[in-house]
Amino acid sequence: MTDLSTFSTSREALLRRREEPVGHDPHAPREAVPGSGHGASGPASKRVIVGYGFWIFLLSDIVMFSCFFAAYAVLQGATAGGPSARDIVDLPRVGVETGALLLSSFTCGLSFAATNVRNKLWTQAFLAITALLGLIFVGLELQEFIELAMAGATPQRSAFLTAFYTLVGCHGLHVSVGGLWLATMMAQLQVKGFRPEIVHRLICFNLFWHALDIVWVGVFSIVYLMGATA
Repeated sequence: MTDLSTFSTSREALLRRREEPVGHDPHAPREAVPGSGHGASGPASKRVIVGYGFWIFLLSDIVMFSCFFAAYAVLQGATAGGPSARDIVDLPRVGVETGALLLSSFTCGLSFAATNVRNKLWTQAFLAITALLGLIFVGLELQEFIELAMAGATPQRSAFLTAFYTLVGCHGLHVSVGGLWLATMMAQLQVKGFRPEIVHRLICFNLFWHALDIVWVGVFSIVYLMGATA
């Protein structure tokens, strides 16, 4: 019996050794079981989890704007005898808005280039320019809405104006919130410096700001350019 037990144990050890890859250390910790949610080095870091969540937020935002674009495309002819897109579009002003926002995207990228070399002065300078250009954009858009409201072109006037205010105003609201976020990041950077969490937040802000620029290119093309030539 003892010989059979010893033979069985030796046979199982030999089979395990054959299954292991060449150069495998039998005393090394085994890898995590697939599907357990943990890698070989443990659970994912907080930075990876936050970054993944932020990408989900951006994608959900894009889905929301896609719905607004679809609603505008359907309702752009429902003017109810009121002003149409051609009547309310002021291309020179919108051109200045677009130039300011696209330039702010460029300066935002320059700020992160300065962040990569850990230059606080230039990072803050380019962030300040980005904030100023964003403020110009929001100010011009707010002026446009006030003038339209004074002329009687309010969201209640027609389904077209409701879709117009919703799409353009939602983008303007995002830019305003982004400006507040930018001011907060500048204060944190000044006080705490280039800590890993601050740099990661700056990365997220850059993604958010560039996404707003992409959305605005669609708004400018579909609402204003196509509306002016309709």
